[in-house]
Amino acid sequence: MDRTRRALVTAGALALAAAGLPAWAQDKWPSRPITYVVPFPAGGTTDILGRLIGQKLGPALGTTIVVDNKAGAGGGLGSEVASRAPADGYTLLGGTVSSHAINVSLYPKLGYDPITSFTPITLIGTNPTVLVVRADSPYKTLRDVIAAGKAGKPLTSASAGNGTSQHLSLELLKSKAGIDVAHIPYKGSGPAIQDVLAGQVDMMFDTTVVAGPHIDSGKLRAIAVTSAKRLPSMPNVPTVAETVPGYEVMSWQAVFAPAGTPKPIVQRLHAEIGKILQEPEMQERLAKLGMQPSQMSPEQVAEFQKAEVAKWAQVIKAAKIRID
Repeated sequence: MDRTRRALVTAGALALAAAGLPAWAQDKWPSRPITYVVPFPAGGTTDILGRLIGQKLGPALGTTIVVDNKAGAGGGLGSEVASRAPADGYTLLGGTVSSHAINVSLYPKLGYDPITSFTPITLIGTNPTVLVVRADSPYKTLRDVIAAGKAGKPLTSASAGNGTSQHLSLELLKSKAGIDVAHIPYKGSGPAIQDVLAGQVDMMFDTTVVAGPHIDSGKLRAIAVTSAKRLPSMPNVPTVAETVPGYEVMSWQAVFAPAGTPKPIVQRLHAEIGKILQEPEMQERLAKLGMQPSQMSPEQVAEFQKAEVAKWAQVIKAAKIRID
């Protein structure tokens, strides 16, 4: 190399150093295992997705993905832990509609901001709920339910607990349809749906994963789905919006990183997870979980999330729901 060329190369290197390269660029990323925080107990949808993604993402990045369950406060505990981790690409979080759209309006002392504390990586998919009644229920359609409510008949609806997506699905219906339905909270979907099956409660919103087997067995009747369009798996079940215009409720699963994570890392993670979600095996697993895959960019996820936060804040305020 001649003197002139050597001088140019040296000058270029010095200029880059003076500009202050981000810390992540100084070493190969990733150079150690990545922690994937799941803010819910093992065995749930968020946990299952985290492990499925982690098994394939690790080899794609040349590292290991360690799933760390930190359950509590409706996803709030693990989300707070992840929000305080260094923004260096070594912490990911499995976020949901609860942890990243609903909780901020439910909990007065949430330890993180669902929008400003995180950088979206990708939206894994959405999951509509289905309104079910017992097979021998007199309510055969959503119009029947609304008519009964307007006539002043006592109606009850179960949920997995106060502030859950099942509960808020009901509150949105009550608000838009102008009816009163007594909310009966349980500790989990299991006992809630058992009381619907037993005829102790009139109805319940729940995922197709939980309600689907009972619908297939003929013990429950699906009368409406909460998605904007009918589900391919239930083409004969109308949407709530066909009776109550403007109604739409979707649970969702996403991947986040602490705010400030370098954009090149975010882009790499988005691309690699996107490839994983497009694999036929993964598509099949998502379908079994009742999920509809998404192809949003990180920027689109951010806008989607902001709209979800605003939507549920309005519902929660109107229903005067609060969890201390």
